[in-house]
Amino acid sequence: MTRRNIDPVTLAVVNSALETIVDEMAYTVMRTSRSPLVRDVLDYSCTLCDAKGRILAQAKTVALHLGAVPEAIIAVQEEFGDDMAPGDIIVLNDPYQGGMHLPDIFMFKPIFIEGVLQGYAIVITHHCDVGGRVPGSNAADSTEIFQEGLRIPPIKLHDAGEPNKTLLSLIRKNVRLPGMVIGDLESQIATCNIGERDFVALISRYGADQLSDYLDELLDYGEKLTRDAISSWPDGTYTFTDHIDGDGFDDRAIPIVCTLKVDGDHLTVDFEGTSHQVRGAINSTFSFCKSSTYSAVRCALEQRVPNNSGVYRCMTITAPKGSILNPEMPAPVAARALTGYRVQDTVMGALAQAVPDKVRAAGEGGNTVICFGGYDRETREPFILVDMINGAWGARHDADGIEGVTNPAQNMSNMPVETLEAKYPVRLEHYGYRTDSCGAGEYRGGLGLTRQYRLLAREATLQLRSDRYDHPPYGLCGGGPGAPSRNVFWREGAREDLPSKVTRFVQTDDVLRHDQAGGGGFGDPLKRDVAQVASDVRDEKITPAFAAENFGVVIADDGGADPEATDKLRKQMSAR
Repeated sequence: MTRRNIDPVTLAVVNSALETIVDEMAYTVMRTSRSPLVRDVLDYSCTLCDAKGRILAQAKTVALHLGAVPEAIIAVQEEFGDDMAPGDIIVLNDPYQGGMHLPDIFMFKPIFIEGVLQGYAIVITHHCDVGGRVPGSNAADSTEIFQEGLRIPPIKLHDAGEPNKTLLSLIRKNVRLPGMVIGDLESQIATCNIGERDFVALISRYGADQLSDYLDELLDYGEKLTRDAISSWPDGTYTFTDHIDGDGFDDRAIPIVCTLKVDGDHLTVDFEGTSHQVRGAINSTFSFCKSSTYSAVRCALEQRVPNNSGVYRCMTITAPKGSILNPEMPAPVAARALTGYRVQDTVMGALAQAVPDKVRAAGEGGNTVICFGGYDRETREPFILVDMINGAWGARHDADGIEGVTNPAQNMSNMPVETLEAKYPVRLEHYGYRTDSCGAGEYRGGLGLTRQYRLLAREATLQLRSDRYDHPPYGLCGGGPGAPSRNVFWREGAREDLPSKVTRFVQTDDVLRHDQAGGGGFGDPLKRDVAQVASDVRDEKITPAFAAENFGVVIADDGGADPEATDKLRKQMSAR
């Protein structure tokens, strides 16, 4: 690393300034976006890069987006090279040219001072629809990329400040909700302008040359802290395998295999042995696989490590070409997030063998996506509800799993019931914790959530993307698995159990209930504090039967634990 004349106080100020800029960008998206998917669910991300495309800071937004930015910016630079000017805005969504899946539209604004490129303001937004065969453009049962919607290669949305009317017209004609999509694009533009304004102000304060030294130092600092952490981990090779239930066409389990090698201060993560690319749309671009891996490793680092490209220098990541983590055209990728979550769980499982006190047991498996798309009864105006259910963490070595919270890879939110029912012809009939869904352990996993929907429109297309149906979230160090997920459908009172991935037509008064998987437990369940078990029973998080079967705790009539019966049962269970 290069030695520079760096004032540590100024370095801290510059770092805080960068974090403030990207967070202000994130707030701008929230304030100006049109769709509930962006404004309420928070499915978007913001970052700043320098002129070389290196990430300088990340907003507290969707982590799985941000690790893919380096690949996307390479695609932009390869396409345009020196053909960028002040006022340009570049967009892309093509998974095979820098993107992840089609609803995620990347937007880049090159930042210039006196004609010299200084960096990029970047916003990624999950749009509510980009066309294709189904509303929401996110179905798990597409079989090739051409079915999934409008593919946008790196192209200028604004050219030296002038809007590309042809591209905007093309987008309007190919999406079901043009007002909402264009509105969210305009939100991205406004946000890029905020990032440009504030980054230019920062450069003006310190001067481009001096600030460049501080930016290089921050990247080196991120690398140093990461290498210091990896150096403290035991050298060795650690392998872990997790599974996806199936791709919606084939019920056979899909393995994700991670071999993680700690060698001094460097980490090698290889996914050799992972499934070949599949027919359904759960294939993941390699950039998204890398992003998921970065996110998992970042969770094992200290909070003070800055979120910049310096962290990425400490890792080498490989995945076989043609695999589900590095697919070849024209593999569909719309539901690739599910696979990204499983990559994170698999990397965490491997890390747990080296540093069990740094990671958690498996959580709910990533958000479940439930989409209803159709037309209003009277106006025939289209509606598209994309609901993402975030729920449960696995337990940690010293604490229970958290429930009713975003997956660590997301930083997203559950859509409020009031917003959902006000905007869409759907009634939410139940929303709450799922009793007995936690994995048992000295520290139990978080509870999954339950959401039950009733369709009020005449008809709609239902898309359901879930997982952890046949392969529940794993526990660690003797902890038990969380409860598997479950999907139940009712029509005219007749119940039907649905698989984890579904696309089907539904009609008025059809009811769908999704029971989310719970988080895995950590440690021996018989070591769990008896009073805490009794407290969970009183809070109706677990039942007395679950307490006895999994923790060896017998609950008395007064709601407390029966000491003698509990001691006897725990001795019996220990002797087995």
